[in-house]
Amino acid sequence: MTPKAEIKPEKKDYLANLAETFKNAGSVTFVDYTGMDVATQQSLKAKLKESGSRMFVAKNTLINLAGTKANLPEEVMGSQILSGQTAVVVSGDDPVSPIQALGEFTKSSETLKFKAGVVEGVFQSKDSLLAISKLPGREQLLANAIGAIAAPMYALVGTLEGNLQKLVFMLSEYAKTKPEAAA
Repeated sequence: MTPKAEIKPEKKDYLANLAETFKNAGSVTFVDYTGMDVATQQSLKAKLKESGSRMFVAKNTLINLAGTKANLPEEVMGSQILSGQTAVVVSGDDPVSPIQALGEFTKSSETLKFKAGVVEGVFQSKDSLLAISKLPGREQLLANAIGAIAAPMYALVGTLEGNLQKLVFMLSEYAKTKPEAAA
């Protein structure tokens, strides 16, 4: 039996903070940033900051240990995902907006690629993350929902208003034909 590798004392706090970050995040997305220059990374980090999220790089072994400690799904901790250069994007309040920002960024940069992620505790594959990145924003989805709820009410008001206008028109026409009744 091979002895387990010891965690250096200076890394224990980092590991605990990383596990806590994973636990508190609405979504955790792992991306491959191989070939991305520093200026492009800074641009991506600024875009992610606008969406209330942040991106950082850590060793795959530390990500694995912190993810296991934070009870992330086992599919994410696999060696095919946590290999090579891995950057972690952690969301704030909105779990979808950083994924959308990453999706938008991948359109202009061929160096960034989705690996996998966890959205609200559920494992998401590379293809699932791409699908999520193409969804409309939260505000647009809320506007669509409100519009769908309000549309029947507006139609009812329009129908009733049309009938009231017809009634007023018919009464005014009737009043024109009976001049003595109007006086």
